[in-house]
Amino acid sequence: MANAGQATLQLDVVTPTRLVVSERVTEVVAPGSEGYFGVLPDHIPFITTLKAGALTYWKGKEERHLAAARGYAEVRGDRLSILADAAEMTEEIDVARAERARERAERRLAEWASGTEAIDFARAQAALQRALARLEVVGKSH
Repeated sequence: MANAGQATLQLDVVTPTRLVVSERVTEVVAPGSEGYFGVLPDHIPFITTLKAGALTYWKGKEERHLAAARGYAEVRGDRLSILADAAEMTEEIDVARAERARERAERRLAEWASGTEAIDFARAQAALQRALARLEVVGKSH
């Protein structure tokens, strides 16, 4: 629960398969497609797209992190709704799996750049961004 008297906003992070976060928070920093953006209570309404990255939120002084894939964010009233292709809390991230995904994506992109393999560049780039977001979130929690 937020500190008594401290303004909060409702943060909901939703993927196609589950509700990842639904909490009253004091601040959020999210990975917008044009750069990271912050949201405080009573923020002006807006809608934007998200890129893969680390989403950080605070409940008073408690800081939490999650890795979010691309999606959309809507700020309206005292609510921030994040609709993401995928999202994982720090404690849900398998670091070894994220490292393997990063290595695999980097290898595929290097093969594409050298002309030795025809790949879906956008898909490989998205996989790399998701892996890097997971590793960034894990790094923030240590």
